[in-house]
Amino acid sequence: MKILMLTPYLPYPPASGGQIRTLYLLKYLGKNHDITLVALYKDNHEKSYADYLKSYCKEIYLCKRATNPWQLQIILKAIFSALPFLIVRNFSQEAKTIIEKLLKEKHFDVIHAETFYIMPHIPKTNIPTLLVEQTVEYKVYQHFISTLPFYLRLPFSVDILKLKMWETFYWQKADLVATVSDSDQHEIQKLTKNLKSVVIPNGAGDEMFVDRFPKLDKKNPKLLFVGNFFWLQNVEAAKYLINKILPRLLVSMPETRLIIAGQNSTKKLGKQANSNVSIIDLAPDDGETVKKLYQTSTIFIAPIFGPGGTRLKILASMAAGLPVISTKVGVEGLGVKDGVHVLIAHGPAEFVEKITDILDNEVQYKIIQKNAHALVKKHFSWKAIAQKLENVYRGIGTQL
Repeated sequence: MKILMLTPYLPYPPASGGQIRTLYLLKYLGKNHDITLVALYKDNHEKSYADYLKSYCKEIYLCKRATNPWQLQIILKAIFSALPFLIVRNFSQEAKTIIEKLLKEKHFDVIHAETFYIMPHIPKTNIPTLLVEQTVEYKVYQHFISTLPFYLRLPFSVDILKLKMWETFYWQKADLVATVSDSDQHEIQKLTKNLKSVVIPNGAGDEMFVDRFPKLDKKNPKLLFVGNFFWLQNVEAAKYLINKILPRLLVSMPETRLIIAGQNSTKKLGKQANSNVSIIDLAPDDGETVKKLYQTSTIFIAPIFGPGGTRLKILASMAAGLPVISTKVGVEGLGVKDGVHVLIAHGPAEFVEKITDILDNEVQYKIIQKNAHALVKKHFSWKAIAQKLENVYRGIGTQL
């Protein structure tokens, strides 16, 4: 098939969940299909990364969008137009022009659009369009503004109303909408009647699967949290770990060490006075350090409270044989059972209880390692996910 794939980022390096997702899809889809990739970029140095994608794509077009989204022109347009900030900041006239030209001059069997805010670049066309929503964006931002002071909520609330309106508009404009979890699919179906949708989940990176599981270290346990700290929910989770969970845990387990790693981590979390906390800044392409952290830690702790998507960090933990303790929201959409594949906690006291319990119970520790690894291997490998997406491509034209 000939696929036109549109992304609001360059899918390399694999620094964010969206980049990881697209990179693996390109890796497997590129073996059997001709992919033309149109990707937005912010900084000129990103152009050099396109070389890593040439073996997966027939053609690559890089299109400039605003380097700094907080420009006065962008802010004013978002305030004084019907468009939300997310669409305005990610719009590229260059991309719109190139996509129009490609659709006039070349034949494509399907258009694959990652995220609804790439959709404004697509002109009216008869080519079947699959819109992939990596999360329900307006729900994410609703959660964020709920944490702000009252006087800041009103201006953000107006933008979220616009965001919700345009997000649902582009869902209906696409021929088929794909979500990454059942919960997200349910959310969009509540808002848009008779919407055609399918679930194409996220997966665990091939390099994260292990044959030998980490051993339980009861004496010097290492708690791990990995995330991209440009993402609001990861910052929230890390601060919750540092300020609410760890102090309680250290009362009974003073040797516990908390490791928080990711892009932008030092800037967002600052230097920690507590010697039990290590903050590690990760370069976007530093996959080796990520693997080592997963393989040398004892438990992965993910106190995630914001909605949306499936969590690649949790899938990676399960593939690496690292038991996960998270919230119900954090593991939503993964088909896991509490006490079988993961442990679920809701407040600081319950997190501490679950951590101490699994550290004291090696049998349970090993059961969760085994069950989680088997689940991820069966349902969340990128090879299987790409095959499912291929079937969706083939079927989308017949559904119209």
